[in-house]
Amino acid sequence: MPRKIILSLVSLTLSASAFAKEKAGNRWPSWRGPDAKGSVTSGVYRAEFGPKKNLEWSVDLPGRGCSTPAVWGDNVFVTAPVEGKDALLNYSWKTGDLHWKTIVGEGRKGKHRNGSSSNPSPVTDGEYIFSYFRSGNVAGFDMKGKLLWTHNLQKLFGKDTLYWDIGTSPVIAGDNVVVAVMHEGGSYLVAYSKKDGKQVYKADRNYKCPVEGDHAYTTPIVREVDGRQQIIVWGAERLSGHDAKTGKLIWSSTGFNPKNKSYWVAVASPVITSGVAIVPHGRGSRTLGVKIDGKGDVSETHVAWVREDIGSFVPTPAANGNKVYLLRDKGEVVCFDAKSGKTIWEGKFPKHRAKYYASPVVAGDKLYATREDGVVLVAKIDGKFEFLAENDMGERMIASPVPIDGKILLRGEKSLFCVKSP
Repeated sequence: MPRKIILSLVSLTLSASAFAKEKAGNRWPSWRGPDAKGSVTSGVYRAEFGPKKNLEWSVDLPGRGCSTPAVWGDNVFVTAPVEGKDALLNYSWKTGDLHWKTIVGEGRKGKHRNGSSSNPSPVTDGEYIFSYFRSGNVAGFDMKGKLLWTHNLQKLFGKDTLYWDIGTSPVIAGDNVVVAVMHEGGSYLVAYSKKDGKQVYKADRNYKCPVEGDHAYTTPIVREVDGRQQIIVWGAERLSGHDAKTGKLIWSSTGFNPKNKSYWVAVASPVITSGVAIVPHGRGSRTLGVKIDGKGDVSETHVAWVREDIGSFVPTPAANGNKVYLLRDKGEVVCFDAKSGKTIWEGKFPKHRAKYYASPVVAGDKLYATREDGVVLVAKIDGKFEFLAENDMGERMIASPVPIDGKILLRGEKSLFCVKSP
């Protein structure tokens, strides 16, 4: 058999194997999906749906929460309060039936109207699941729901001093699960062994900032850079890369607050694509692109571009290839090039007094944006912005949509909905 044909067959076999693995397992393992970009390119997704329209199933949740579910195989992992206690629940992706629920410990109510005890989203690698709560509880579970270990970060390292509710989600890096805590009076990265919860390291990350500048609700991103796994963190007016095994600082970029303004808290997380971290900041007024392959202080060498005309305060951008989709808090959408920062097109969802707190997702050729009043807006984004539909789900929604294989999972304050594939 000719060599080219053999290579082609090998390539097809590997592609089919990877596809089968993705279908069976790694569907949406964390808040922003498989690659932390908030996007999937495969599948056809429905534009119109509602609480009693085009649903595969829906279930009532035991308590008010804002976290985005994680999905692995037939398992939908959701954090929610159960009778005032922090808990992790597992529902069937196919039917919505409850597989199990596990109590972690005493909960702590949210302060903001869109906050809850269950703001952070769970993360899984298919062997373990990890969750973090406003109470400070961080916990590890096996896939059958057994609580393997738990720690309370506030009891161990001090109470949080955030003005609002904890928003950062845990991330998995190699053999560890890592949580970033960023507030006035003691910020750090802490890593625990996935298997037994033993502390691997605690790396302090403290900087002097204007008022509230050292408060952050962002989630780190794990990336391999030059063969070395890094944890990339945005907060305290700095973007920094840390060695995933030790927490030690590899590089940092500053200059995000040139006029030293107060109350420039970090809410939106970055998105990384094409080797560039896109960082919205300045309460929705600015966005920077920073290349992530540096060492030391890269403030002067690795800033790819600066935009002082666009930004988002709360929603984290989505990315697909070299395109970045930024949703502003009032519904404006900007698609731009990740490497240059140049605008490709702009659009806008219909005006409304309610704001966008959930982060948008790209599913196939559509963009899904959830407004705080529970209306999910849909636009086609194939070359330009084309508004398609608005879908009122009947309850407040802060969690981001989860698109998988043509279906869309939506988490409201009271319910979990699964939209049918078209």
